[in-house]
Amino acid sequence: MTPDLGTGLTGVLAGGIFNGSFVAPIKLLRKWSWETSWLVYTISGLLVIPWIFAVLTIPRLGELYSTASPGTVLTVLGYGFGWGIGSVLFGIGVNRMGLAVGYGIILGLLAPIGTFYPLIMLHPERLWTAQGRALMIGTAIVLCGIVLCARAGILRERAAGVPQAGAAGGSSFATALVICILAGVFSPMLNFTFVFGEPLQAQAIAFGASQSMASNAIWPLALTAGTIANAGYCIYLLNRNRTWKEFRGAESSHWFNGSLMGALCFASFLIYGLGATALGSLGGIVGWPLFMSMSLITSNLLGAFSGEWKGAPPVAWRYSMAGIVLLIVAITVIARGGQE
Repeated sequence: MTPDLGTGLTGVLAGGIFNGSFVAPIKLLRKWSWETSWLVYTISGLLVIPWIFAVLTIPRLGELYSTASPGTVLTVLGYGFGWGIGSVLFGIGVNRMGLAVGYGIILGLLAPIGTFYPLIMLHPERLWTAQGRALMIGTAIVLCGIVLCARAGILRERAAGVPQAGAAGGSSFATALVICILAGVFSPMLNFTFVFGEPLQAQAIAFGASQSMASNAIWPLALTAGTIANAGYCIYLLNRNRTWKEFRGAESSHWFNGSLMGALCFASFLIYGLGATALGSLGGIVGWPLFMSMSLITSNLLGAFSGEWKGAPPVAWRYSMAGIVLLIVAITVIARGGQE
């Protein structure tokens, strides 16, 4: 497939916008606890919708899976389950460490690991090309942008009187730090399912799927495996907190908004896959830091528009804007490197 830079960049960045906004509807679920909302999102976005799209867009889906390499299928399932663990740890780590610090640590690991692990494993010879250098420089700029955005969040939380990480003692801080690090290690595995699951895409195309929709042969397997960890943790919390009763007589708007979270989340993966495929053989590698950058930009802007930054000190705004500018610079550097 001939790389299409315009389509690829548009898809990857649009996917980042969806990914940065999929959690926004949770603010409307005021009568549901986190675990109730997250379970509805998980079932809709990680289980039901991916399989519907796969059945509609991949011909002979059952035959494809039955004839695919067992190693490839197990790789996708394994990395998908690992991503699910990372998603659970993300929520726990952010809750223990604080949103700004936890988010900064996790994204600080998520971006480079998701980029360079598959590059080193599959295309180590490309690391020292002009494209590889642009990728390294751009990813370094992404990390600087993440640090500035995290710093802005810390200052905002201090101004709002949010307890700071480690306030409960050194042991508590150490535990939270380990959880955040593990979340940062496991969460990039979603991108590994896409990169290392490429044989499934090729087989889907051979079975008659379009190139743009071929990644739908990967997502159902990966996200179903991720559902196990996410749904399992939600069920644990529903039992522990006795919040199953929230489902009874729930407003239709809650079901809609919970499912909307799932739809937006899957849309982010679907569109990212379309864009990364269009970028060519390194699409899942070059596209990942762009996807993460646009996701962070979107979440920060939505937070500002929704009033999360009300009362924040001016210095926090300056750090946030500087971080967003750096992320935009990183997108430009990596995109220009993709033209090499």
